[in-house]
Amino acid sequence: MVELSLPKNSVVGKGKTWPKPAGASNVREFGIYRWSPDDGQNPRVDTFYVDTDDCGPMVLDALLWIKNNVDSTLTLRRSCREGICGSCAMNIDGSNTLACTKGMDEVSGAVKVYPLPHMPVIKDLVPDLTVPYAQLRSIEPWLKTETPEPEKEWRQSHEDREKLDGLYECILCFCCQTSCPSYWWNGERYLGPAVLLQAYRWLIDSRDEATGDRLDELEDPFKLYRCHTIMNCTQACPKGLNPAKAIAEIKKMMVERRV
Repeated sequence: MVELSLPKNSVVGKGKTWPKPAGASNVREFGIYRWSPDDGQNPRVDTFYVDTDDCGPMVLDALLWIKNNVDSTLTLRRSCREGICGSCAMNIDGSNTLACTKGMDEVSGAVKVYPLPHMPVIKDLVPDLTVPYAQLRSIEPWLKTETPEPEKEWRQSHEDREKLDGLYECILCFCCQTSCPSYWWNGERYLGPAVLLQAYRWLIDSRDEATGDRLDELEDPFKLYRCHTIMNCTQACPKGLNPAKAIAEIKKMMVERRV
């Protein structure tokens, strides 16, 4: 797996070391990326110590413990805490994952936490996802039909429904997107693994009637063909999905329509 790069900010320096919690018998060290646009300081890594007897087992539990007990200015995204919303995606111990499903016991030594790599940082562990969400909108991820709407519902066979398995489960955490070197270098034009997986989900939906138009929109030297099958995306997906396979299937569809 290609080593992940730091966020798009300047060189990271050593920050503040906060005191260990008084009376704690089980302490875990955390090195957390910090940067604020308001203080005029360079990015840094602050060191915190978490009383693991006083919080849950996941990295997100520790981050919230730090925010609630040590430094309330620590900024991060989180919502469901169940691996469903994708909000708490970040780089933990060198890999993109969800903080709510990453156990502290899965990391040896100090737990190093950074925002998703190669993205502009809004503050601390919060990346700016404006570009990937705009790219998601560009593929029009909804059912497009021309036939009159049925009285009850669009019918689909069990076999056609099963084709969507491994695609619809994507939670748009962008762990795969930001682990892809091709996306790092061509992020303004290459749609990236998360968006292309979403595109494939609608391309093979038997109820959708815009397959040709969708493929026409992807027929571009950069939107689709910057994928070099490095497989970082598949390794990084916290839901166990395979964006690389979805991209390969789209390329196959492109070839078949020309025959």
